[in-house]
Amino acid sequence: MGTATPYNTFLRTQDESISTVKWILRDIEALGNKPAFVSHIGDISYARGYAWLWDHFFAQIEPIATKVAYHVCIGNHEYDWPLQPWKPDWANYGKDGGGECGVPYSLRFNMPGNSSEPTGTVAPATQNLYYSFDMGVVHFVYISTETNFLPGSNQYNFLKHDLESIDRNKTPFVVVQGHRPMYTTSNEIRDAALREKMLEHLEPLLVNNDVTLALWGHVHRYEKFCPLNNYTCGNGVGRKAGDKKGYTIHLVIGMAGQDWQPIWEPRPDHPNDPIYPQPKRSLYRGGEFGYIRLAATKQKLVISYVGNHDGEVHDTMEILASGEVVNGIGDIGSVKPEGQIEESTLSWYIQGGSVLVLGAFLGYILGFISHSRKKLGSNSDFTALKTDET
Repeated sequence: MGTATPYNTFLRTQDESISTVKWILRDIEALGNKPAFVSHIGDISYARGYAWLWDHFFAQIEPIATKVAYHVCIGNHEYDWPLQPWKPDWANYGKDGGGECGVPYSLRFNMPGNSSEPTGTVAPATQNLYYSFDMGVVHFVYISTETNFLPGSNQYNFLKHDLESIDRNKTPFVVVQGHRPMYTTSNEIRDAALREKMLEHLEPLLVNNDVTLALWGHVHRYEKFCPLNNYTCGNGVGRKAGDKKGYTIHLVIGMAGQDWQPIWEPRPDHPNDPIYPQPKRSLYRGGEFGYIRLAATKQKLVISYVGNHDGEVHDTMEILASGEVVNGIGDIGSVKPEGQIEESTLSWYIQGGSVLVLGAFLGYILGFISHSRKKLGSNSDFTALKTDET
């Protein structure tokens, strides 16, 4: 998400984060005393080594964080640095952490569990990397895409044991979150190998344990996928009786404030830029800043994509406990009036982190809404898309 400053600075800040905080605070106040918390899945402040930006970030979220719990997981802008101890050749781990090596992230937040990994420097070990907890009828799992997630690693062993140990009678819904996406239709080549490793090693854990929903940041867009298993769409979440394959819904939600936002349509002045088509598995792609709102009862889990510029819901999805999925794709007529929050035993507000390349403001969007949608089984042509991840 990042933060904004009331003055000009030599660093790029994220003015759109102001609106994200404003609308989330509105929703939390409308809930009253109902249980709620915020989840921020990587690229927290974009401080990149400048401590005063962390101070601005915490001042900005204080109205929220003093009312509800504020959960985080780590992103490349909190951690990545040439000295990080796990840096396989196929991973696009660079210098995005600005030398922080996860230290401010580890010391300024205190998440459940005791996960830690060395920084590769004399700094204290990085913490808050992977953990889980139950809230209401949902089991939430946080993972790190910046540290070792391969079989045999501490993180892989944690995730495998955690997912296999869930009491689905108590928590029928399971939500896994990490920063870099497993699925995206922004097929930027630099993260392609990492995505393939996630698909090879992590997706089997998700689908074999009937994970309901996977949430990712990093790409500065909202994108909703069908229930997926190895790029194949299923008819619902999890496994029905007799099914050999399970399916998990994936959402990319990296649109909370970082204003490096490439446009999706071809640009006449950039004829050689890649345009990524929208395949059948991509149900909805939204270009407006915002966040998602999640509400859960024992019968269903409801997801709403809220736009920053009007505070209204632009896309919805319901996942029933049976595994059936109901899409309200862009059905604004079904949205509740402003300020009216769905009755629920749990509400959850998610800010997807995203990535900034200094000096590269490709397709900067401000005050512009762009979305494309496709229903499963549609015979319509692919919709052109330009959106890069870095």
